[in-house]
Amino acid sequence: MHSSPVKYLIVIESGGPMVARLFDANRVHVIDMDASSEDVSETTEGIVPAHGATASEWDKALAGHSAEERAEAQVYTLVL
Repeated sequence: MHSSPVKYLIVIESGGPMVARLFDANRVHVIDMDASSEDVSETTEGIVPAHGATASEWDKALAGHSAEERAEAQVYTLVL
């Protein structure tokens, strides 16, 4: 099965701990990672995140998160 490349990495609180959620270009969830992992810091190095994932295009992808969690999220658009 072929999966789409990751385009977005969102660092967001998930009921306490911070998690890095990865999504493809269609905002389909790919995988979650511990936001404090070295892989996340290396992946986001040099990328300035957008603050907040409150736009409607994130509604379905982040449906399990509160409005406060989404407002505080950091959204990284990865270079493909």
